[in-house]
Amino acid sequence: MEYTLGELAALLGGRLQGPADLKIQGIAAIDRATPRDITFITQKRFARLAAQSQAAAFIVGPDQAQLPRPLIIVEQPYLAYARAAALFAPPLSRWPGVSPLAFLGREVELGQDVSIAPLAYIGNGVRLGDRVTIMPGCVLQDRVQIGADSLLYPHVTILERCLVGQRAIIHSGAVIGSDGFGFVPGKEGHTKIPQLGIVVIEDDVEIGANCTIDRGALGETRIGRGVKMDNLVHLAHNVTVGEHSFLVAQVGVAGSTKLGKGVALGGQAGVAGHIELGDGVQVAAQSGVSHSIPPGQTVSWTPARPHMESLRIVNLLSKLPEIHQKLKDLEKRVSELAATTVEEPRE
Repeated sequence: MEYTLGELAALLGGRLQGPADLKIQGIAAIDRATPRDITFITQKRFARLAAQSQAAAFIVGPDQAQLPRPLIIVEQPYLAYARAAALFAPPLSRWPGVSPLAFLGREVELGQDVSIAPLAYIGNGVRLGDRVTIMPGCVLQDRVQIGADSLLYPHVTILERCLVGQRAIIHSGAVIGSDGFGFVPGKEGHTKIPQLGIVVIEDDVEIGANCTIDRGALGETRIGRGVKMDNLVHLAHNVTVGEHSFLVAQVGVAGSTKLGKGVALGGQAGVAGHIELGDGVQVAAQSGVSHSIPPGQTVSWTPARPHMESLRIVNLLSKLPEIHQKLKDLEKRVSELAATTVEEPRE
């Protein structure tokens, strides 16, 4: 794919500073760009590399508009970079139509321009919207529904009756609709609680590789519109994730917990069951959340507490050896003073 710098400026909504007819054939990091590539500067500390870069042009913010190089000047360089990268990304390879090596059950409904690769299993009563792409090794069990323009990478498993919205991207190894972890302990062992609910994934959700999302015990586990999940995230039964939330790798959320809109969970954060995190809550990496958090708070540590409080605790922890030594010295002095004190005689 090739664009002129003027065409890119128009597509990115930026201000052009340089020759409009300059041809751009790709996008690359600032230290690896060639004279055919455009690159980007998102932080001031990278601007020093511009002089050595071979890039043909730069995407920059207004604070870098003085660079003596061809520029596209935008308010949000990182967002513009993402959009430019999408323009130069190679097209997705899709199987043309339905492979004869795929298995389709009874009463399957296919929209227009559906792609089903070899070795995919499509169960009875499955409904696929227009332009859905199913890659090799995927399993869609009975009565699964997937909305238009959704993409399933190889070896995705979606179990019976689960619903996926439009423009969803689900990466390899994800399992959606597995049984929730429900058992009743007894004298003779653990009795399994049948998991009768489903998983509902709304529009524009992306689910990373090897994520597991359990179906509801009763009712549903729901992933709201625009949610982005990194790899190896686990959501237990009846969890609700509010729209546009962001879950980083190895996050675990226990059963029946509700995450509000725009919640962000850092890597390896753990959230206990049957609690609520309000809209806009941010949880730092490796934190353990055991209680509900009001909207808008940023928390860290285990158990999670307001982030500034956690920072004060960390600061004190680094001084514990010194504090401990001072305490020992004080104890010694008190003991010495007590030993030398002469008790006054009583009358």
